[in-house]
Amino acid sequence: MTAYDLHNQLLELRAERALAEETGVAHIASYMADLEADIARSHAAFVGAAVTEIATFRGELSGRNWG
Repeated sequence: MTAYDLHNQLLELRAERALAEETGVAHIASYMADLEADIARSHAAFVGAAVTEIATFRGELSGRNWG
């Protein structure tokens, strides 16, 4: 998945959390714990993908970084 796809997934999970809070589902501890874990994993995947894509693009533009 691209960073763009992962970012959209993260936004959807955050929207799910907001909906859970609005509808009262947030009081179900196991559901919220799973959702928060999914959000944390999605965030980590997004950051990793974004950094990789930036580094790859930078490498394509200016070549290997020596030093």
